[in-house]
Amino acid sequence: MPKLRQDPATRLWSIIATERRKRPDDFVRHDEAAESLPSYDENCPFCPGNESKTPEPVFSVSDPEAGAAGKWSVRVVPNKFPALVRPDGEGDTTRRVRKCMYLEMDGTGEHEVVIETPDHSKTLATLSEDEVTMVVRTYRDRFLALDKSPWNQMIIIFRNQGEGAGTSLVHPHSQIIGTPVVPEEIRRRLDASQRYYDDLGTCVYCDILDYEIKEKTRVVCSNSGFVALCPFASAVPFEVWILPRRHASSFGVLSDGEIPLLGKMLRDVLQRMYRLLGNPDYNYVVRSAPHHSAGEPHFHWYVEILPRLTTRAGFEIGSGININVVVPEDAAEQLRKAG
Repeated sequence: MPKLRQDPATRLWSIIATERRKRPDDFVRHDEAAESLPSYDENCPFCPGNESKTPEPVFSVSDPEAGAAGKWSVRVVPNKFPALVRPDGEGDTTRRVRKCMYLEMDGTGEHEVVIETPDHSKTLATLSEDEVTMVVRTYRDRFLALDKSPWNQMIIIFRNQGEGAGTSLVHPHSQIIGTPVVPEEIRRRLDASQRYYDDLGTCVYCDILDYEIKEKTRVVCSNSGFVALCPFASAVPFEVWILPRRHASSFGVLSDGEIPLLGKMLRDVLQRMYRLLGNPDYNYVVRSAPHHSAGEPHFHWYVEILPRLTTRAGFEIGSGININVVVPEDAAEQLRKAG
């Protein structure tokens, strides 16, 4: 019998269709091209030596082993084709304009690309622990920098891995976008966690974390700073959340000591998916509170990783209820074994 499960943090429902259960092998890609990329592509704008093909960097980390000027390990550049752009002046960039019955505003914000490594053939799952930690540190530093801009109400860090997840360039990279509004999707999550806090006086994510650590069946791996788990109402097969043990609503408060722990945890989870599912397409996003909610006690930032193994069809689109064909407890067990 299928089960409907509700996520208490978002109040969203998922159908866990156990009769459609699939083995991990059923999701493995048989794409040899994913393993045969060159370490350098002369046509790739993100490869070293092709820096003139991108805007000037706003941030970079020097290669500690290269010992030569111009060598970099991580590079952050403005997106050449941005979804939102920095305003030209100091005027009111968040003012809405009424167009008859509709509202409109300028598309101000910021859109940056984090080039994660000079090596064209790598992915986060195949980088070293130190390299992934450097990427996480870059995320934190750029989050703080963009959060200072008065026009950015929301900072969204995300990564699209593979064509099925929406990427257009294969060179390892992430993106950061600052938006002048708080999207409705974020508002719903904030409202759900606020209602839970009002009812019980505790953070729903802290309660989930405490329960899952005791329950153990959905925990994938953990360290002293973070816990990775398959959520009870997982929307897609092998969905994983990485939650900090320390309560904080904003990713911007990630401490220097927590950065290597998150880097290790992120790499660990992605390596498990890489081994188990054959370098799957996926999206991940850092779920963080908006600028003006950074100190709220009811929200708890985390990293949400969504493998793209199935396609949302008519029912999911029409109802907003996802159908997950892999039981989260089974997904967590398989990911544990892939460690």
